[in-house]
Amino acid sequence: MTQDADKTTHFGFETVPEHEKAGRVQGVFNSVASKYDIMNDVMSMGIHRVWKEAMMDWLAPRPGQRLLDVAGGTGDVSFKFLGRAGHGHATVLDLTEPMLVEGRKRAEADSLTGSLDWVVGDAMALPFPDNTFDVYTISFGIRNVTRPQEALNEAYRVLRPGGRLMVLEFSQLPNPAMQKAYDLYSFNVIPRMGQAIAGDRDSYQYLVESIRNFPDQETFLSMVRTAGFGQAKYRNLSMGIAALHSGWKL
Repeated sequence: MTQDADKTTHFGFETVPEHEKAGRVQGVFNSVASKYDIMNDVMSMGIHRVWKEAMMDWLAPRPGQRLLDVAGGTGDVSFKFLGRAGHGHATVLDLTEPMLVEGRKRAEADSLTGSLDWVVGDAMALPFPDNTFDVYTISFGIRNVTRPQEALNEAYRVLRPGGRLMVLEFSQLPNPAMQKAYDLYSFNVIPRMGQAIAGDRDSYQYLVESIRNFPDQETFLSMVRTAGFGQAKYRNLSMGIAALHSGWKL
């Protein structure tokens, strides 16, 4: 058996062989694709829409920029980016084709056909040349990647010099009592709501567990720097329920 075959990673609270994770994550998002926007409302108590606007405020899209939105799902971030930029181009990449299919159904997709591409692909092996994009975003997706450091390395590779990375992800509350209260909500309420809304408790259980396994803000910041990004910083959102990490390819 090869050394790689022995490597394990987290799938929620379960330890699984690395080579199994991508397929299992695909299974989760295949299951929730048609309810994805509702899922985000459930996971964030509706606040994810405010967080994405905060992401755009910090990103400050400019006309003519080329965006790569990884784990872009139904295109939420790409639509916001193009709206803010005025004109430009966005490539939505996702491992799960049903998510992209849902995105193409949205009304915004019809009006932005010439400015949008939808690509099935892996965050750890992006199908694009070096120095292609001005901006790389990934929202609530990097915790589902088998090896997040490789995804960050790939982000650095495909960005042009002067390009910007921005990661929006659920994170850790700095106050232990508040974290405990949020965990009680997450583990007791979200899977039940997943069952009620999407008929799928297990997928929502995984998503909650995946949040708790994700590195805290400072640890993830060091990963952004390890990938080569300069001026790396983060901002907490809703006291740390989520965080935005930013870096530049200098």
